[in-house]
Amino acid sequence: MQAEKEIVFKLLLVGNSPVGKSSLLIKYCDDRFIDTFLPTIGVDFKLKQLEFNGIYAILNYIWDTAGQERFMTIISSYYKGAHGIFLVYDVTNKQSFEELAKWNEQLKHHTKPDLVRILIGNKSDLNGVREVTPEEGQQFADTLGLQYIETSAKEGFNVEHAFQTMLAEVYARHEKQEKEEEAQKQ
Repeated sequence: MQAEKEIVFKLLLVGNSPVGKSSLLIKYCDDRFIDTFLPTIGVDFKLKQLEFNGIYAILNYIWDTAGQERFMTIISSYYKGAHGIFLVYDVTNKQSFEELAKWNEQLKHHTKPDLVRILIGNKSDLNGVREVTPEEGQQFADTLGLQYIETSAKEGFNVEHAFQTMLAEVYARHEKQEKEEEAQKQ
């Protein structure tokens, strides 16, 4: 890739188990879907390299966090240095949606207030067993001041869009911060 510079961004996927965080990550990074559920133990990560706005961006450490309660203290340590976080729930699981408030509260305590966050309603391909409407997801996102995107890791629906949206927002904040730091030096 020919690019002007290289930037490394750290993104995280958080939410209950099994909302499809690993599936989203694998679909985005490897363009494949794994049908069997294998719970993440602690955390896992993948790298994604791409060119964006003339820069060689490495979405270094797109962290896939475990959704089980017993890993909460481990997960919170991975928030440090994050540039963006996806709050993920399963549209076919009302409990995973209701527990987003708990995840959001944890983020408030362990991250900077201006951290880029996007709400993801995953498994949108399973409309026949949906327990959370798109309107409920959007309303919750509006309450938190977040963007809302429904995805299907299985079909690939909006997966690329979700990550590109995150990257664009993270990059815009990065550029703004660089300009502010440059202005302070002068």
